[in-house]
Amino acid sequence: MSAKSATSRAVKTSRKPAKGSKASTAKPKTGKLPEWNLADLYSGIDAPEIARDLQKMDTDCVAFETDYKGKLAEGVARDEGGLWLAEAIRRYEAIDDLAGRLGSYAGLVHAGDSVDPVISKFYGDVSERLTAASLHLLFFALELNRIEDAVIERAMQTPELAHFRPWIEDLRKDKPYQLEDRVEQLFHEKSQSGYAAWNRLFDQTISGLRFKVGTKALAIEPTLNLLQDRAPEKRKAAAQALAKTFKDNERTFALVTNTLAKDREISDRWRGFQDVADSRHLNNRVEREVVDALVGSVRAAYPRLSHRYYNLKAGWFKKKKLAHWDRNAPLPFAAAGTIAWPEAQKMVLTAYRGFSAEMADIAERFFTDRWIDAPVRPGKVPGAFSHPTTPSAHPYVLMNYQGKPRDVMTLAHELGHGVHQVLAAKNGALMAPTPLTLAETASVFGEMLTFKRLLSQTKNAKQRQALLAGKVEDMINTVVRQVAFYSFERAVHTERKNGELTAERIGQIWLSVQGESLGPAIDIRPGYENFWMYIPHFIHSPFYVYAYAFGDCLVNSLYAVYENAAEGFAERYLAMLAAGGTKHYSELLKPFGLDAKDPKFWDGGLSVIAGMIDELESMG
Repeated sequence: MSAKSATSRAVKTSRKPAKGSKASTAKPKTGKLPEWNLADLYSGIDAPEIARDLQKMDTDCVAFETDYKGKLAEGVARDEGGLWLAEAIRRYEAIDDLAGRLGSYAGLVHAGDSVDPVISKFYGDVSERLTAASLHLLFFALELNRIEDAVIERAMQTPELAHFRPWIEDLRKDKPYQLEDRVEQLFHEKSQSGYAAWNRLFDQTISGLRFKVGTKALAIEPTLNLLQDRAPEKRKAAAQALAKTFKDNERTFALVTNTLAKDREISDRWRGFQDVADSRHLNNRVEREVVDALVGSVRAAYPRLSHRYYNLKAGWFKKKKLAHWDRNAPLPFAAAGTIAWPEAQKMVLTAYRGFSAEMADIAERFFTDRWIDAPVRPGKVPGAFSHPTTPSAHPYVLMNYQGKPRDVMTLAHELGHGVHQVLAAKNGALMAPTPLTLAETASVFGEMLTFKRLLSQTKNAKQRQALLAGKVEDMINTVVRQVAFYSFERAVHTERKNGELTAERIGQIWLSVQGESLGPAIDIRPGYENFWMYIPHFIHSPFYVYAYAFGDCLVNSLYAVYENAAEGFAERYLAMLAAGGTKHYSELLKPFGLDAKDPKFWDGGLSVIAGMIDELESMG
């Protein structure tokens, strides 16, 4: 299938990953939390339709290979070559859509409960079946890319094939890195016993860990949540529990990290990528120099962003330095209490509706049609995501909602993804997927809409200060922290070329980049050296993390255009989302007068964060 094929499509991570369906353990004060209804895909893991569709996949893939393998160059060169190829791509897309339905369902059920052995077997079996079936399709992209540019261009004069031009041109960007057919087949088939298996091991290990906080043995999500508790002793106890359990499991996490870094190095070397992150940049359809400019701008801004903010925060706590477990502590003057689910829903939908009725209507369906899974449950993956599934269905959002203001922002974030995915679905399975550089734009914009609305309604000076500080913290976590993560990954993958890294060495690299990004006002205590172990993006999507910083800085610039725009901004914005993967990010930003290749572009986005810190400093 395509490089963005459903057979290899992981559950899309946004903040973190996801899961499934057992009795809710959510605290009553959040209100009843929704659990998703996956029956829109399949009624259960034993549904007869799954066996039927898997068989159809097998049959359709073999038939496709029989009809087209070894025939593309000759077929496209014929007089009716454009029509003939368009029909082939339509068949290919239909298979991709079906694979997306099967793979997404298995992934979502597994996200709901990654420690249940029956579900794990189901997930593994479906993944293997999809990989085996898609082997019959590998030839298609490879043969298509071997056809001469002039021949393809002539065929695309046919309207039916011209429809697929964005996908064909996108596919041909991979041409320089393609290998001989049998090697591609081996890489594809071995993925199930290679990186995919190590991904499963990570998910099952992290979901199965328990952290002893006081007398309780907690899973990772509620333990991480305690780092935002009002009680300082609980934050400290949670950090120490995390450190102890991570230390006890460091050999496993170091092995997973080393193995996946080596696996990637082998693949990149065979394909001819020069830099450790070049394959990610290609997948994101973004130029290396643009990412380098972003990272350089953010790192240069650490002193006026994170260093300055954490110094302010330490002062609010009447300290010179904050222990690392107090980095996300609620501010002393912030309102206490839990935000119930109905209130969170109202906050986000009201903010969305203030921008666009169409955007709010789409977002509302996630609530009314049960497309959201919100409770914290044993075995459920930590974090949050919005999974697009496939265009013939609809997205699903996973959260671990615990009633904190940050959870409301996460809801706004994931619904931004969801709206984007719904709007882009009309482009079909091949052209709906959006590169990560733009995928995070809609989510961060949704957050910004919600934040700005809440800020405008907050009249109390101290609560306004708390809200503003909370937004700055989120932006630092999205921009500064993610660029530090990217720097960490670069260092680990680069050093891995010279041999395995011990857990101790990985921890040293982690402390180095964290110290640089957090600054002198954060006191990094013993135990923090192993906090790299739970970040899922390092495992599932190496170098993914810079997309958050890309999206946040881009949205800051985009929002400034919105605040100064005449009529029509919302329509242009929704049209940008609806384009899906049919246009390069530079083309999509042109209607807004934005150019990410301009070296000053990133500084503009970062100045928005700096301006908020200025305002906080003026509040005292």
